[in-house]
Amino acid sequence: MPDTELTTGRTPRLRLDALLWSRLEAPLLAPIRAFRLAYLPLLTIYLASGALGIVAVADTFWVKQSLTLTPAELASLAVWLQLPWTAKMVVSEFVDALPILGSQRRSYTLIGAGLIACGLVLLAGAAGRWITFATPERIYVLAQLLVVIGSVVQEVVADAMSPEVVPRTHADGSPRPQAEIAADLAMVEVLARLTYSIGAFAVGGIAGVLAKSFAYETVFLMGLIVPALSVSGALLVRLRGGRTRTLDWRIFGGGILLAGTATLLALSAFRFAQEIVFLVSLAVICLMLRRVMGRLAPEVKRRIAVAAIAIFAFRAVPMLGEGYRWFAMDRLGFDETFFGVLALTGTGVGLTAMWLLTDAVVRRPATTVLLWLTGLAAFLFLPSLLLVHGVHEWTERVLGFGARSIALIDEAAQSPLALLATVPLLALIAVHAPADQRATWFALIASLMSLAIVASQLITKYLNLLFPVDRGAYDQLPSLVLSVIAIAVVLPLCVILGVRRRLR
Repeated sequence: MPDTELTTGRTPRLRLDALLWSRLEAPLLAPIRAFRLAYLPLLTIYLASGALGIVAVADTFWVKQSLTLTPAELASLAVWLQLPWTAKMVVSEFVDALPILGSQRRSYTLIGAGLIACGLVLLAGAAGRWITFATPERIYVLAQLLVVIGSVVQEVVADAMSPEVVPRTHADGSPRPQAEIAADLAMVEVLARLTYSIGAFAVGGIAGVLAKSFAYETVFLMGLIVPALSVSGALLVRLRGGRTRTLDWRIFGGGILLAGTATLLALSAFRFAQEIVFLVSLAVICLMLRRVMGRLAPEVKRRIAVAAIAIFAFRAVPMLGEGYRWFAMDRLGFDETFFGVLALTGTGVGLTAMWLLTDAVVRRPATTVLLWLTGLAAFLFLPSLLLVHGVHEWTERVLGFGARSIALIDEAAQSPLALLATVPLLALIAVHAPADQRATWFALIASLMSLAIVASQLITKYLNLLFPVDRGAYDQLPSLVLSVIAIAVVLPLCVILGVRRRLR
């Protein structure tokens, strides 16, 4: 009788385990099963891009301790540093049309790695004061610009390779079903985002330990492992380049004109230079997108446009800015190690969410996904509001957990949102991009998404000017956080509901 009871009690548990495994098996194992050796070159680029966070904590603390830049100035600088991402179409035209030393992919990967390495050496030299041809602030700007441009070049190459690594025929030369190709293309995008998250997760905790244990100069030099990693896949695996074509002078010329205008305005002292560059860039990129999508069916164009507009609005919400980080250092006592723990927690949760939820996200309309993410984002800003109002002191006294626990929950919950938001659009582009314009398509969409981040940085700058925060001066921070939450709810919600109504 006891044996029968034991067996009977164990059966529901076994059934529950089997049910859970049946639900989790596909999202857990699908990315592993989908991996192919041919994917390695592009995945090492994404892995390195995520691993660049190894210098992030050192960068944050060095800027606060050694430079004179204010949060508003850093937000303004972030606008200029984001602009190279909006000119990806120039690089994409080179990658698609102009091989260097017979290579469409490997040579550009090496160029990007070289630029990133130069930027890291400049940061190390400024931190160690053995590069002194300009002020540390100017060297910092130049170094960040080189790192950004190198990252842009490498990401253009990776974007161009992502459709190329998926074979269109079987080993015997017979064509593969279109549905099978589309599924593989979507999975490559999933693998790319997962690999980025793995890179960020791998260095999350290490970044804090290194910044705490070594001089910032040394940490920046350690970061040179990242560009070396990015080229390893390209050197180990033979790359199959796409079909070479002639330059599209309208796309290339528009990109050059855009980059030149942005550079001239950046060097000028004109007050609204950033706003003009943003509006001109947005107009040019929208015109280019309209041109390259001309061959698509109207229904496909409408789906891509709706997804792009909705994701743009979601990514354009402002951030809290460096003032909030400095508040966490000065008032909450967060040191380098704990910032590393935060990064590890955030990237770990982001990686898990990407791994388990991406398949569900790809299968649903972009507007539905973004409505859910907007609601979550608004709710998840609340821990930041609690911290700046000192609620952590009450929770520590009454409930037994304080600022660090709240910050961990906040970081863990917010981390997957931005990663998940872009997946539906990238999957659409991977499926519908013409074979001879893949890099250009991905570059234009990435440029549009980068402009959304420029909009976010501009709004962040305005809020930091309206509610000024600086080292040791945090009185305006609660108003700043409340304003960010309000905009983060209203802006994407209005746009998403608007485009959803138009789609119907």
